[in-house]
Amino acid sequence: MNEWLKKTAERLKTLWGSWGLVQKLILIGVGLAVVVGIVLLVSVSGAPTQVRLINTPIKSDEELRLITSRLDEEGIGFSLGEGNVLYVKDEATRSRANAILLREDLIPRGTDPWAVFSIDKFTVTDFERNVNLRKAITAEVTRHIESIADVDKANVVIEIPEDKLFAADQKSVTASIIIFPKPGSDIVTNRKKLEGIQKIVRFAVSGLTDDNIVITDQNGLQLNDFAGLADFDRIERTKREQQLIQKQEAYYRAAVLKALQQIYTADRVRDLNIKIDMDMSKKSVSTAEHFPFVLKEDNPTTPYDDSVVQPSVTLSTERTSYEYQGTGFNPEGPAGMEGQTAPAYKDLQNMVGKATQTHEIQNEALNKRESFEESSPTVDRVTVSVNIDGVWNWKYNDKGEPALKADGGIEREYVPVPQADLDAAAALVRDAIGYDRMRGDSVTVRNIQFDRSAQFKAEDAAFLRRQQTNRIVLYSLIGLAFLLVAFIVFRLASREVERRRRIAEEKRALEQQMLRENAIRQAEEQNIEVSMSVEERKRLDLQEHAINLAKEHPEDVAQLIRTWLREE
Repeated sequence: MNEWLKKTAERLKTLWGSWGLVQKLILIGVGLAVVVGIVLLVSVSGAPTQVRLINTPIKSDEELRLITSRLDEEGIGFSLGEGNVLYVKDEATRSRANAILLREDLIPRGTDPWAVFSIDKFTVTDFERNVNLRKAITAEVTRHIESIADVDKANVVIEIPEDKLFAADQKSVTASIIIFPKPGSDIVTNRKKLEGIQKIVRFAVSGLTDDNIVITDQNGLQLNDFAGLADFDRIERTKREQQLIQKQEAYYRAAVLKALQQIYTADRVRDLNIKIDMDMSKKSVSTAEHFPFVLKEDNPTTPYDDSVVQPSVTLSTERTSYEYQGTGFNPEGPAGMEGQTAPAYKDLQNMVGKATQTHEIQNEALNKRESFEESSPTVDRVTVSVNIDGVWNWKYNDKGEPALKADGGIEREYVPVPQADLDAAAALVRDAIGYDRMRGDSVTVRNIQFDRSAQFKAEDAAFLRRQQTNRIVLYSLIGLAFLLVAFIVFRLASREVERRRRIAEEKRALEQQMLRENAIRQAEEQNIEVSMSVEERKRLDLQEHAINLAKEHPEDVAQLIRTWLREE
């Protein structure tokens, strides 16, 4: 293999050397083009494919915000393209997202219903177009309904009648859907989900109304009979209200237990009852406040208040005046036939009537602040009852040991919770629940002696076991000490016996050696040949040398012996 690579490399090198400059540039260009093509192919093939969620752009920012927020809640990934066009990763995700948006009525206003479904509306003939249109609508509606998590299968039948010349002869568009819920699904009783399916069908078919849509389950029970679900909705609302109350009670219970158990321990604070009365009705309160205008601020350097305050400010004023002038009476007398009119009164000729009327309209500006508040729900009353156990203390005898009863149990003394501690605990509970006396809240903290017979029985048994264990350990230590002492005594006695035996043997050996040496010496004196070993011969020579030395230098030998005795 290596040889082949070497030969190939040499051939390429030779071939490269034989080429001209133009050929080399062409080869380099082709190589670069191939590399760029491969890179582009990999990038394009590796790029994730996306499909439009809604084929038309979303023009309203508010609608875009609501749609994106709902998709985030459902965990559906999306991307926003140019012109506010939303994209999702695949068709399945698009179907699921469209079903959710239709159910929540979040499809933008003015959106063509066909933009939600991928349907080709153009065919060769009108008949084929209508057939394919109905099939496409049915398939898309079925696919959308089955993409809902609560639906296992769906059968959809849509009837689109032919257009008639007269409205009286025109039949209505109808749709019937049979859904097969998944096990554990609540879609049969969930009104909101059923309304979502109904909206899916209504958006998909032009001219279809809610009255002409029938949704049933596999047993033939109509599910979109919302009038019949009204009672169920009330039950569900009551259930949700109770859940809200229970959640609030759990919150208060956790707060109270945390405050008390940190002081009195969890074993002494067990019984905690909380009841919350809540008003679930909605209340709206509108208030208006009027404030005067401060035209001139008070000068702090002046000894008096020189501020100018007015309740209102005049923006404009309109004045009108009217003047009326006349005799003030009818000189001709009462109305009647011509020739029968009474003559004027001579003494009233000089009397003249005159009236003046003036109107003034002012446009005033008020400093007014209006507020609107809506609250629901609200807590009407909170009732808390807490039981705290006292302390059980052990009794001890004169020796400082726990006092025992006749049956072997430990004697105990109960110490109740002082009233001051109960008052302090009540204050803690009030702070934890946000006590409001005007609201009618009630807090009760009592000292209750809990039944601890089972706990005391377990403690007594554990105490007896500890005592038995201590006695066993003590007896074991005593036995071990005794064995250790016996072993030490045995070892010392054995050593002493062994030492005495060794001394006795050495003494016997020395006596035998001395007897043999005396016998050998006597035999030598009598010129009797005696066989001796080399060691015996050396020892005998040493003894003779020592005897001779003692005879010649007795004082030195005595001094040496005294030195040996002192060292010993």
